[in-house]
Amino acid sequence: MRLLEFTNGGELCFAEFVGDSIPSYAILSHTWGPEDEEVTYKDLMKDAGKSKVGSTGYNKIQFCGKQAASHGIPYFWVDTCCIDKSSSAELSEAINSMYQWYCDAARCYVYLSDVSAHDFDANDRFSYSRWFTRGWTLQELIAPESVEFFSLEGELLGDKKSLKRQIHEITGIPVKVLQGSPLSQFTVEERMSWAAKRRTKRNEDEAYCLLGIFDIFMPLLYGEGREKAFIRLREKIDKLSSSTSL
Repeated sequence: MRLLEFTNGGELCFAEFVGDSIPSYAILSHTWGPEDEEVTYKDLMKDAGKSKVGSTGYNKIQFCGKQAASHGIPYFWVDTCCIDKSSSAELSEAINSMYQWYCDAARCYVYLSDVSAHDFDANDRFSYSRWFTRGWTLQELIAPESVEFFSLEGELLGDKKSLKRQIHEITGIPVKVLQGSPLSQFTVEERMSWAAKRRTKRNEDEAYCLLGIFDIFMPLLYGEGREKAFIRLREKIDKLSSSTSL
């Protein structure tokens, strides 16, 4: 697993760990902005992301690192730059592992770039945040035990426990799920319904973002289209159902 840390000089750098050697880490959940503002793996390898200092993408990473440090966690993970997306093999492994990575995180920080703590209707803005409409953020909400929500200024709005009723009303996800009940207690149809109104940038990702929700592992075939991706996902689910009590 490739994690981030800040050097004594304040620069971003990678630290790689394998198997049981992975230390405690924090993880970021967010919605992507313009591609040219997000800090990528190549950016960090080239100039430690310096070319994008001050951008929204860099600010999110800096926020996550500082927040982790305030909790005594030196390492953190951000999807925009901790995955080398030019490697199809690495991307496939990361997406198949991502649910577990969020599950294992000591803390998950949700950065809501469209919610300001200083707005008089901040609660309403929270309900209508784009974060609740994206496919990938479903697992990022469910998997971690600790999920904390922050405004674009970095101010804490609440966590998954304190906001569980409001999150249930926004997403339709049962409170029991938000409190950590095993997903195996919920039917395939129920879990599919939680993602019904969520969207992803790439059509196939509407299926791929559900792999962890169903404890499924399968290769990614970008270009196959949404329908074929869902057919493969359902086939995997049906196969698992026939051998378990899913």
